[in-house]
Amino acid sequence: MARKTSPQKRKTGKTPSIIVPRYLADMSEGSPSSEWTFPLLERAEKEIGDIARDTFHIDAYPNQIEIVSSEQMMDAYSSTGMPTFYHHWSFGKQFVQVEKAYRRGEMGLAYELVINSNPCISYLMEENTMAMQLLVIAHACFGHNSFFKNNYLFKKWTEADAIIDYLVFARDFIGKCEEEYGYEEVAEFLDACHALQGYGVDRYKHPPKLSADEERKRQKDRADYLQTQVNDLWDKTIPRRDNAEAVKERFLAEPQENILYFLEKNSPILKPWQREIVRITRKISQYFFPQRQTKVMNEGWATFWHYTLMNEAYDRRLIPDGFMIEFLKSHSGVVFQPDYDSPYYSGINPYVLGFNMFRDIRRICEHPTDEDRKWFPEIAGSPWLETVHYAMRNFKDESFIRQYLSPKVIRDMKLWGVLDHPSKNPEHYEVCAIHDKEGYREIRELLADEYDIGAIQPNIEVTDVNVRGDRALTLFHTAYNNRPLDQRNMEQVLRHIFIKLWGHPVRLESQKERKGVGILCQYPPAANQTRMTY
Repeated sequence: MARKTSPQKRKTGKTPSIIVPRYLADMSEGSPSSEWTFPLLERAEKEIGDIARDTFHIDAYPNQIEIVSSEQMMDAYSSTGMPTFYHHWSFGKQFVQVEKAYRRGEMGLAYELVINSNPCISYLMEENTMAMQLLVIAHACFGHNSFFKNNYLFKKWTEADAIIDYLVFARDFIGKCEEEYGYEEVAEFLDACHALQGYGVDRYKHPPKLSADEERKRQKDRADYLQTQVNDLWDKTIPRRDNAEAVKERFLAEPQENILYFLEKNSPILKPWQREIVRITRKISQYFFPQRQTKVMNEGWATFWHYTLMNEAYDRRLIPDGFMIEFLKSHSGVVFQPDYDSPYYSGINPYVLGFNMFRDIRRICEHPTDEDRKWFPEIAGSPWLETVHYAMRNFKDESFIRQYLSPKVIRDMKLWGVLDHPSKNPEHYEVCAIHDKEGYREIRELLADEYDIGAIQPNIEVTDVNVRGDRALTLFHTAYNNRPLDQRNMEQVLRHIFIKLWGHPVRLESQKERKGVGILCQYPPAANQTRMTY
């Protein structure tokens, strides 16, 4: 296969040369083969990487590509996607569920899985065709990879250089605990830690650097010191008759959002090995914290770049026509958004929203309209490459939507706002935002609010400990837009805290308009307890 330039001679009088495509495909049979080989994958990573770095200034970690079977991919799915992780029964349960659904055809597996590490580890399915491997390399090895390296949340909250070593340390430590204290004892304690794993995060305080070597060095000293501190604290607060009438003092000067950290440092019942497991759980939770806040941006960025890089490679005659058709079919599936009344609708597809917004930023920079100049005067007509990189580096989903969601994307995605009034007929909804000036702003705010961390995870903090009485631990829930907590989940989580993590009564309070502060749940349940309802 060859493509000739125009048959007309150039001004030099020389005959134009023939352009021979350098296809990223097996051409041994004379036409592109869909089968991949390791040399082809190596060449593809280099060719696409050269385009990414030289043409689009993408800065990414070095890549480590691993080829896995469908069973290995399901195993990675089930253990939070990490390559080395400690064992727990819940991962096996998840694996069985995923495997059954996959074998029945009820779900498909991702073409890839990528780890925020240095080097960046990307798992590619061995069942993929060469065209799909090219898509995955562009999407994961340069899209997700560059997002992990450059987005401010990942730079602030994660340590890509240290995470793999720390996971090995965590796996080995928990494995030794299982040998020494028994599998069931450790598994039940991990159940309690996992129930609070979303509350092992410092949302605003910068975490210390992660280092497996430092953890190993300090482990024994830390355990001895903490146990001494805890014993000293609780010895001084043993209830006595002579201080029964003493004025109650608050144990905490201010609320503590990192509940696992508080328990690790202050629980009166935890043994040194248990405190270390609490620490491991919250350190791993901290690693995943940015991912919960950047789903739209991360997937949108990776999708934007696999689309851009694949088209650039096609223009450079690196990808044959057949591969491009297969790519476009797969890409169309990735960016498909079911209508709200479709049985397949499960909310806004983050790939679609993120991809549309990054493409729209490029459009506003290259071909701004009068509407764009009015809504985005600071970026209309600016260099698009510099602008999209700035957006990727400095925002999370909530702020990204507030800053860059345009009226055009709102119209294209047919977004509008509805409001339900709890005091009115629950079957009736009010359309509160349509496609006009005020409606665009309202839709932007409503959508951004859906990606606020308060909407993703309930805001619960430790507010007090009754050190002069029954040592009861008090948690406080700040409701987000009056969203209630699930009663069954509340009881189960408080039970875990009481039995495994604190050893004394635990109560969860909240505040509702015109009702004041009240108890939502308490464990053990108190006789004749009156609970607040939302």
